Amino acid sequence: MSPHLMSYVIIVPLMALMVWRRISRQFGRQPIRRKRMIARIVIFAVIGALLMLGGLHDIRLAEGVLGGAVIGAALGFVGLRLTRFETDPVKGDCYLPNPWIGAVLTALLLGRLVWRFMVLAPQMQHADALAASAPPGTSMQMGYQSSPLTMLVIGLLVGYYIVYYAGLLVHHRRYQQSRIASAA
Repeated sequence: MSPHLMSYVIIVPLMALMVWRRISRQFGRQPIRRKRMIARIVIFAVIGALLMLGGLHDIRLAEGVLGGAVIGAALGFVGLRLTRFETDPVKGDCYLPNPWIGAVLTALLLGRLVWRFMVLAPQMQHADALAASAPPGTSMQMGYQSSPLTMLVIGLLVGYYIVYYAGLLVHHRRYQQSRIASAA
């Protein structure tokens, strides 16, 4: 099996698992897990910073990430306004995310990944021939890193989740304080 096909054997099931977990978190009550949310904020911040560093060699990529992060942050505030908090007897404090925002973000990400795959698939099939015919020193860069639009979609997700999870933590604290005040 060729090396680029072997990477698909590993990446495709991993991506399917990630998409399934993402979709399952968009519907129904979700327990508030403060440590996981803080870890996700840190992970998304690191991913955003690394993607911005990747934009040092091509400013269009950095602009894509930054533009997506700004739009994602605004969408994160909208998502917070549409999120409800509840107390479940089994799960404890929970939040109910707006399923429409999650569905749109998932569709954008999947749509962009499918589009990039369709565009890059012919290039990957002929990658060896292209590399052999290219002059020495030519960059054969393919994938997400060469598309500002793909970086915009990734930045959108990064900005959305940083703002959304941070806002959930703030709103959860307020929710707990209001319950304590109403019980007193």
